[in-house]
Amino acid sequence: MLRSPSSTARPTVGTRRRHRPRGALALAAAVLVIGTGVASCSSSSETKTITVYSGRSAELIQPLLERFSQETGISVDFKAGDSPELAQVIAQEGDASPADVFISQNPGATSYLDGEGRLATLPQGTLDRVAPDLRSSDGTWIGLSGRVRVLVYNKDAVSEDELPAKVTDLTGPQYEGRVALAPANGSFQDFVTALRVQIGESETEAWLQGMADNGAKSYANNNAIVEAVGRGEVDMGLVNHYYNVRALEENPELPSVNYFFPDGDPGSLLIVSSATVLKTSKNPTEAQQLVDFLLTEESQQYFADETNEYPVLPSVPIGAGLPPLDSLETDRVDFNELGGGFEKTIEMIAASGLG
Repeated sequence: MLRSPSSTARPTVGTRRRHRPRGALALAAAVLVIGTGVASCSSSSETKTITVYSGRSAELIQPLLERFSQETGISVDFKAGDSPELAQVIAQEGDASPADVFISQNPGATSYLDGEGRLATLPQGTLDRVAPDLRSSDGTWIGLSGRVRVLVYNKDAVSEDELPAKVTDLTGPQYEGRVALAPANGSFQDFVTALRVQIGESETEAWLQGMADNGAKSYANNNAIVEAVGRGEVDMGLVNHYYNVRALEENPELPSVNYFFPDGDPGSLLIVSSATVLKTSKNPTEAQQLVDFLLTEESQQYFADETNEYPVLPSVPIGAGLPPLDSLETDRVDFNELGGGFEKTIEMIAASGLG
């Protein structure tokens, strides 16, 4: 459940010993074609098939797509890959794109497609299911689940009084060689774009260069950072909150702890995954059915229980061990501003030497 923040808290996320489906949420840069991974339960010759391009991994999203297919008789062709890569593929395919629905790991990729004019407008009834700050202001995409950027740290190597008040403090000499980043990860790129929106281009460039000069260590993804922090390879790193929750479920003895930046700092950015129907969809009615299905309480509970994310429906409770969002002062930005700076952000990260 996503609510507006009201007070500062720096909780340590608790643990649950439940099996969770695992898998990298950012796949290799090359797009992976899964094919017709979700089969329709209907044998009718009139059965519709929709094509889903997903920045969320097959292991994560396919259980929901299978349930959708079973309940509706609509079969699903599935293509998974990195969200920014898939967004660029859709833009390059143009009117010939076979995609009906785009599910994105990060809002920057979706906003990029919005700026390219590739997205259809969703019905107002669908948009009204979530809060205004969790959907596009022009009605072209809607949030599915939320995650908060955090600083995961090794409590055996970092004392609480060493934790930075602001994410921009991490360029300080006391953090030299101690911080891990995932420069190629979409969520990190969304964070950097949000930083540009909030503190400006030159300040963001200075922060990126400062992190590079301070010996920040680069990893392939958030999961790799959490693993490195847990084994003491690096003291701390910037990730999404749920990666450490999952790690602690598997091994509650790990010394890794999530630190939520206070006072609405950009380091506590709230990021939503999203869904949209492509303007060029050949099956817009069925595509819209899928988007609505992903916003049912059943689907939202799946995100809460199985992926440790925050559901977007107010009626769905968050997973055990997560701090309520209204106990945190998360940073909020207009996600429509992220798409326009998508390519510039990648250029800035590369120019800094991070990666």
